Amino acid sequence: MKLHKQDILKALESISVPGEGKNMVDSGAVKNVVTFADEVIVDITISNPTLQAKKKTEVEIMKTIHDKVYEKAKVTVNIKVDAPPKSAANTIKGKSIPGIQNIIAVASGKGGVGKSTITANLAVTLAKMGFKVGILDADIYGPSAPIMFDVELEKPIAINVDGKSKMKPIESYGVKILSIGFFTQPNQAVVWRGPMAAKALNQMIFDAHWGELDFMLIDLPPGTGDIHLSIMQSLPITGAVIVSTPQNVALADAKKGVAMFQQESINVPVLGIIENMAYFTPAELPDNKYYIFGKEGAKHLAQDLDVPFLGEIPLVQSIREAGDVGRPAALQTATASEKAFEKLTQNVVEEVVRRNDALPPTEAIKITTMAGCSAVKK
Repeated sequence: MKLHKQDILKALESISVPGEGKNMVDSGAVKNVVTFADEVIVDITISNPTLQAKKKTEVEIMKTIHDKVYEKAKVTVNIKVDAPPKSAANTIKGKSIPGIQNIIAVASGKGGVGKSTITANLAVTLAKMGFKVGILDADIYGPSAPIMFDVELEKPIAINVDGKSKMKPIESYGVKILSIGFFTQPNQAVVWRGPMAAKALNQMIFDAHWGELDFMLIDLPPGTGDIHLSIMQSLPITGAVIVSTPQNVALADAKKGVAMFQQESINVPVLGIIENMAYFTPAELPDNKYYIFGKEGAKHLAQDLDVPFLGEIPLVQSIREAGDVGRPAALQTATASEKAFEKLTQNVVEEVVRRNDALPPTEAIKITTMAGCSAVKK
């Protein structure tokens, strides 16, 4: 059968490039189509550098041509990534961030999915790998970092840095930590409006001497609200990871979390989704897996949203116990938990490297308040 270029282009009008609204012909993604008898070569350019996006694009083109033009066509897809040029340096309101290389927001759509546990174990695993790591516990109303790192009774001290008084973060297991929990009593509720919470966060960010950090992890509160906007206004976030459990109620909120970061006015790269409490394996039956909250829900969500799936963490009693006693489970050597967190952390680092190679640094967003509503703009 002789294939014709016009038929191929018409078929390709029915699909779009991941992350773009228009079909791949009208958007200009399709650069060239060449046909030879029953063979067709499609040259296409996309802006998403992930392997998932490239593979999805290739599969959809081949399937569409086979379904709509000729099922036995020999299809070759050449994909070129055309990412925006990389700018020189991260900025905060026109100022550079001395010493901090990557800022990772750890978020969740809803509470109770283990976001703080993931943050703590990511941090200590990064530290074990030799990175310099800090945690900003931005969960103003429910800070947990002091408990998880066994530093509840510690208080940051003031030090002199270049003639200015700065807070010195508390250090535990090789991780520098600042949390509102260091400045309140254990039984004291933090009852603050948004502006006061934002001011406290800015002090922990800008009035602290973090020193040299390869990674700053920001443990965000659950949901999508004022604290999240304040953080993204203050800091250029390198990327965000979303934590969810497998059940539908958590996945629905996780989807909103991804959507928040991907809004055009915010535009923070989503490094991927983490599935916590993925399955339960009892100690007496180490080869058994019980999917208490559902199976691979977060993994399927990542595929649907075309974002990387970073890994799964099992529901293990020792992880909870380790957090309660202030020694993150990833510090326990030769355990299933340690291996799971190591694999997860490696995937996060790989996505950060891929993101930094392909995309320019994220800018801090500007927030204005009009008629009682928050409007977000670049």
